[in-house]
Amino acid sequence: MNLTADFKKYVCQTSASPLGLEIERAEGAYLLTRSGDKYLDLIAGIGVANIGHGRAEIQAAIAKQAGAYLHPMVYGEVVQEPQVRYARKLAEVLPGEIDNIFFTNSGAEAIDGVMKTARKFTGRQEILSFTGCYHGDTFGALSLQAEARYRRPFEPLVPQIGHLPWNEISGLGKITKKTAAVIFEPVQGEGGIYIPSLQFMQALQNRCREEGALLIADEVMTGFGRTGKLFAVEHFAIEPDLIVLAKALGGGMPLGAFAGARKIMHTLSENPPLAHVTTFGGHPVCCAAGLASLEIILQEDLCARAVAIGDRFMAGLKQISEQNSKLTAVRGLGCLIGLVFKNEALTQQFVQRCLTEKIIVGWTLFHSNILRMAPPLSLCDDEVEFALAKMCHLLS
Repeated sequence: MNLTADFKKYVCQTSASPLGLEIERAEGAYLLTRSGDKYLDLIAGIGVANIGHGRAEIQAAIAKQAGAYLHPMVYGEVVQEPQVRYARKLAEVLPGEIDNIFFTNSGAEAIDGVMKTARKFTGRQEILSFTGCYHGDTFGALSLQAEARYRRPFEPLVPQIGHLPWNEISGLGKITKKTAAVIFEPVQGEGGIYIPSLQFMQALQNRCREEGALLIADEVMTGFGRTGKLFAVEHFAIEPDLIVLAKALGGGMPLGAFAGARKIMHTLSENPPLAHVTTFGGHPVCCAAGLASLEIILQEDLCARAVAIGDRFMAGLKQISEQNSKLTAVRGLGCLIGLVFKNEALTQQFVQRCLTEKIIVGWTLFHSNILRMAPPLSLCDDEVEFALAKMCHLLS
């Protein structure tokens, strides 16, 4: 059996040049291939493996729950202990008045759910997002995206969606009494690791409060310690009405969620009842893994570790950029870091050279000259220094 050939033939491809590594197992910060190679994973499965790969606690939680039951009933009809325990734990740590969780299968599904919730709760139809945003690829999530080349092949999309200029206070005047909700990423990931100002974020919250629009934070990428806070909105001292979670939420298992105050979320249970349902959302095995992962993040204070790792990477990479014209800027928050190269060719060259040196880094969707790093928050100092040394050599 030629695994790679069958991968290309039978698994639907989403790009012309996938990594194509034949993964045998994953441990800590490393992906190990069938050929015996060991790759340092500096994107953590694109922000999923915040605690690293192969943690024994996650494997034990999965095995224990799998031995008890898998899928007993459609979502919301029977009491499943892993689901309830995880929802309660999330309610304890989520910002503001958010205390009611609707589990889904993915982040994009959660985005669609939160859009429905906002429209139904407010009785309004307009939903606003921002230039440079990325919220997923279902029809609802794609409708929020401002980037025309990704929208155009699938239009018409969901109506009454508007786009505001990111990080520009002057544009917030477009939020009115007609606006059901404004959705934002605390740090734009695919938009190029674009961090807004404190003033902008607080002005956004204030404007939404004035106009009665719900404020929705998409923390799919930024949640669970990635930016140095458990949730990135904490950096800006704001409290969203609704929040969307996925990626690291499941501890490596597929899981998404959207959450808000009970008074908002209750709208899904009446007029009509079952206004939003899912069969597999909040699967008990996924919830068991997710709860175990969150407990590790809290017990090991991986938020603080994200700050330490990010500070070291940022300092080292900025020093490289000052000495090398190929790299024009370095920006980031915690362990979400963007490297801005002079042009696309240099970016592609660097990514490929990293791969040759057994280091995995990633792209951003909208900027061919920006490279993304989102390493596990459990990287040790030696791994950070090794990666920095390699990057310095590759840029020389």
